[in-house]
Formats: sequence, C-alpha cells, structure tokens
Amino acid sequence: MKVFCLGGAGKICREAILDLVEHSEFEKITVADFNEEEGMKVVEWLNDPRVDFVKVNVFDHDDTVSKMRGYDIVMDGTTITLNGKSTACIAEAGCHGINLNGFGEEDSMHELFQSNEKTCLPGFGMTPGLTQMMAMHAANQLDAIESVRVSHGSFRPIAFSRSIAETTSYEYDPNLPSRVVFEYGEFIQVPPFARPMEIELPQPYGKGVQYIIPHSETKTLAQALKHKDVQLIEVRGTWPQQNMQLVRALYDYGILRNDKFIMNGTEAGIMDCISEYLYQSKEGSETELYGYALHIQVIGTKDGERVEHILTHTHPSSDGTVQGWEGLRAYTRNVAIPFAIAAELIAKGEVKKKGIVIPEDAFADPVKIFNQLENRGIFIHEEIIKLEENNR
Repeated sequence: MKVFCLGGAGKICREAILDLVEHSEFEKITVADFNEEEGMKVVEWLNDPRVDFVKVNVFDHDDTVSKMRGYDIVMDGTTITLNGKSTACIAEAGCHGINLNGFGEEDSMHELFQSNEKTCLPGFGMTPGLTQMMAMHAANQLDAIESVRVSHGSFRPIAFSRSIAETTSYEYDPNLPSRVVFEYGEFIQVPPFARPMEIELPQPYGKGVQYIIPHSETKTLAQALKHKDVQLIEVRGTWPQQNMQLVRALYDYGILRNDKFIMNGTEAGIMDCISEYLYQSKEGSETELYGYALHIQVIGTKDGERVEHILTHTHPSSDGTVQGWEGLRAYTRNVAIPFAIAAELIAKGEVKKKGIVIPEDAFADPVKIFNQLENRGIFIHEEIIKLEENNR
C-alpha cells in the first residue's frame, strides 16, 4: 500500500505521518507539500526508508493529479479553503481520500469517487471524527435517541499555524450559514456564542462555558441517527480562556466580519491582518495548557427506560513526563492519530461504501477505533446513568 500525505509538512499532518511510520503497514509514505524545505525536514526527522518527499501545488491541478496517481489513498492535511481543490485532485487521480475538516467542500466530487469505486472520508480527526465514533458507540446501545450533545476543549495556541488561525476566524464568522443545531427535524442557524452551557471536561481541563460551533457532527449525526428519532443535536467547543476572550472581543467589534479597509493605499481584510499578526506573535504561538478533551452526552431510551451515556477521552500529559507528548504535541497528536488510523483502514478496504462517506457510515464498530487509540495512550471512558422520567 502507498499513501500520499498532502500538506505533510504541517504540524498536524507530520504527526499523522509519524503514526503511519510507527504503526501502519504502508510500504511507501510520501510527504507532499509546497514547502520543500519543511517537507525535507519531516523526511529527515522520520528517518525511514519508506518515506520520501514530493513538491506539490494544488493550484496546479493537472500536475497534482499526475503525482497522486498510483497511490492507494491521499491523506489530505490542507486547510479548509483548499479542500475543494485538493479533493478534486484526489477524485480525478483515482485514489481514496480523507481530510480533517469536513465542511462540505468535497461533496461535489461524490459521483466521481463513486464511479472510480473509491471512498472519500471528509472530517476525521479528533473533532470531527472521534466525536462521531463516541456518539455512535452510545447510540448503538439505545433503542431511541432523545438528544446528543458533543463538546470539546481544544487547548492550543490561537495561531500556531496559518491553517489554525484560519479555523479560528472561520468558526466565529458571523455570516457563516453552517453554524446550526438540529432540533425537532430541522437545522436552525444560530449566531456566534449561542446557547452557552457549562461543560465539565476531564482534568486537567475542568469546567468551562462552551458555545455552539459550526462542525459537521451536527449534520452527520442527524443523518446517521434519523432512524432512532433523534430530537436534538448540539455541538459546542472552546479554546483556552485567553483565546476565547480575544475572539469575543473581535466579534463584538465587528472585526470577525473581515471588512475591507485601506491602509497606506493598500486594501486588506481587517481579520486577515490580525490573523497574520497572531501567527507571527509570541502570544499567538503559545498557551499555558496544551491538549484535547472530549465530552459526549447521549440521552435516549433502552427497554423503556431513559438512560444517559457520558463519554470522555484522556491522553498523555503535555508536561513532559511522557516522551513525544510535550507541549503542543499533546494537541497535534490527538488530532493526527485518529486521522492516521482511519486512513490505513480505508486503504486496507475496510470501508465498503464508495463516494463521499460520513464517519458514522464508514466505521460501523467504533470500538475498533478505540482499541487502536488505546495502543497509543488515548483512552475512551464511558459512564451510564439511569434517569428518572421527569429528569429532562
């Protein structure tokens, strides 16, 4: 098997490649990136004969397609704004595909993937990805679903890479139509900072207020759980408190609209300027606490009784006591490892559906994913509580 790791020089994708080197059966692992200098650093860091580098520019469609041909799967670590272009290349090259974002840029390629008898899985990392697996694990044990609340804490600097800075402004864009909740059969659009709720994440993260965010879990879980009469799906998230304070101020002042302005005769978007500053600043590249924390609540009925499932996840500490998980790597590895696991499973042919496939339909048995995560020090915890009928 051969894997083409697009955007492989990025901080998250390089960790996914490391996981492939350490755990997968791929015989060829290609780091593909426009940044040749950083790409070669990744090759040297991994120091494995299966790993090589190819320079690629997804804006050059034909050249990118030609370089992808012959690979079993493309593990696409590019940014949200590039996913449309990158997925078009993957589809035409006749490869399986997987990416981290899943914001819908891939959907137009569904028929081409189907005709090539290939699978494309948009949005499989920690959130989205593992979150759907955790929700489905609970849902599979219930007869009917009342509500699903997906929550996460993403503890990382606000702009340690340009793609992360882009994600920050994207998720809180006041005009974003995909910030929705699912309620009684309808998708309802909500503004930034809607429906605040206090969520208790596993230590060392603890309690904090979270808000609705525009993640694909809302729509994919609504599709997957339709047959169980799901009534409510909400997806919330948070970043470190300092990050949230800044984003709230940017929203209150209208800066997240990214209005154009003229400075010294040059037009620029105000949020684009701030994102670039954050990327280059100390404050944008550091935070006190690193890592990831998931909290999934599923309420439903089993044999006529109301039941609540609470699933959380934990991982090695970022404090340096576990080698390879120091500082920022406690965040990036959390995203990267599920990404790598899913990529290999698709390449091995374990996902039977073709075309654009949601995580819930790709992996019918989430425990298979959980077991592989456990081998890397990432654990899923579940608590099941019987509820009184009036406890709604």
